[in-house]
Amino acid sequence: MEETQRADFEFSDERLRLFSFATAEKRGDYLWVLRAFDSARAAYVVLLHADDVAEWIRRNSAGAAELSGAEIGPLLDQLHQWGVLERSYDGTRAATLAEYRNRHYVYQFSQAGFQAYRAVAGVLAARLDEAALSRLVLPELLADLNALAAANTAGDAERVYRTLRRLDAALTDMAARAAHFYLSLGDMVRTTEITPEAFLVHKDALLAHMRDFSMDLARFAPRLANAIGDIEETGVDELIERAAGCDERVLLSPQEREADWRARWQGLRTWFVAAEPGDSTEADRLREATMSAIAAVLSLLRRVTETRRGGVSRESALRHLAGWFNAAPSTDSAHALFDTVFGLGRPRHLSMEHPDADLIPPGRSWWEAPPLEISRTLAETGRPPQAGAPARIQRNDASVRRLREAQLGAQRARAEAAKSLASANIYERELDDGETEVLLRLLDAASTAWVPVSGRVEGTTGSDNGVTLTVSSHPGSTVVRTSRGLLHLNGRKLDVRAKGGRA
Repeated sequence: MEETQRADFEFSDERLRLFSFATAEKRGDYLWVLRAFDSARAAYVVLLHADDVAEWIRRNSAGAAELSGAEIGPLLDQLHQWGVLERSYDGTRAATLAEYRNRHYVYQFSQAGFQAYRAVAGVLAARLDEAALSRLVLPELLADLNALAAANTAGDAERVYRTLRRLDAALTDMAARAAHFYLSLGDMVRTTEITPEAFLVHKDALLAHMRDFSMDLARFAPRLANAIGDIEETGVDELIERAAGCDERVLLSPQEREADWRARWQGLRTWFVAAEPGDSTEADRLREATMSAIAAVLSLLRRVTETRRGGVSRESALRHLAGWFNAAPSTDSAHALFDTVFGLGRPRHLSMEHPDADLIPPGRSWWEAPPLEISRTLAETGRPPQAGAPARIQRNDASVRRLREAQLGAQRARAEAAKSLASANIYERELDDGETEVLLRLLDAASTAWVPVSGRVEGTTGSDNGVTLTVSSHPGSTVVRTSRGLLHLNGRKLDVRAKGGRA
């Protein structure tokens, strides 16, 4: 287990090292170098030399970066050490034997390095103020699902593959847009820097946007679920097989491609079809999140409106108070301001007095007076204790019902085990766990009369769950075989019968 965790940590550390160029001292130069490789990759040029990178930077940086081939060489070597670039020898550039021995290097993106660069470039290019719910994609999803059912019925594998890819991309985009939208909305709702003007400009469009999306989602969700049901009637296995057969990812085996497309179909299905009756789908959860977001926006609108009407908010009052504390000429003045504002200098804020008012007068500061004992209710709730009706008992009906069901289940299992125990001679078979537990309970009930103070007990009985155990004297010892081992009884013999006769 520890070796597995260590291997996972080393793997994660190796992947995180790919992002070192984003925090390095020369991160601007590293970004220009990697942009050159990205541009070359878009033109289907894979390998670049340091001079090629320098030429691209000279043409495209417009003077923002001036890097020579000699300066770019160490940058390329460092990117190679981080795993962002792969390096190989290029002997074609050598004009002399000495240059050939110097071994010119050419570089290209590693697969993981390209993903790391694209992630950093995506963050740098992202516009955080662009957030919207993709409402118009819902009718397109319905049309594609209907087209997919028709294509699968006709056996058109290429059309099945293209339609499934389009559906997967559309749902992925809708989920990403929704996550981005609610993240941005949450930041706006929670921020303390929101101004009435900045919010009121967009609140109507924001509420209309979320309301329209929620209504469209509620209208299209049943139709999309029915369309998925129509596709499943045409054969899901055939659908997956046709999509995987047209998949052009040659580095994956046919089994891996089928598993990937089956997982994608299952993910698409969970958006609009519940796994079990009564469960929520992804569309249901998205609609609930939209309604919660509308409530949050309305709450923010009420808060902004009240702030504009009153002119003074708690935030502005605290800011002014902090400015007064900062401008206090001395520490004593700051303490006096604190006592005046918060009124914590005298103990009367508790509305209580010391039992001996002559010994401890009410006007004495609590910094000088001894501690005053107060009730637990006052300390926890801020309210003095007072006589009244007892608090309402909190009942957890769900837990009580679950415990009762578990208890009834155990009783039923014990009754079945008791019936099975009395159905045949216990010495002619091996008892299972349930039968063994019932037998031990019967023995416990009958064992109170086994050892009297004086005299001899010829036999005793015990009953439970509709069966009776009779323990009688026996000249030798008896052995009962159970799932837990052998039960030896010295001088005793057991007989289990159902009440009213042999079961």
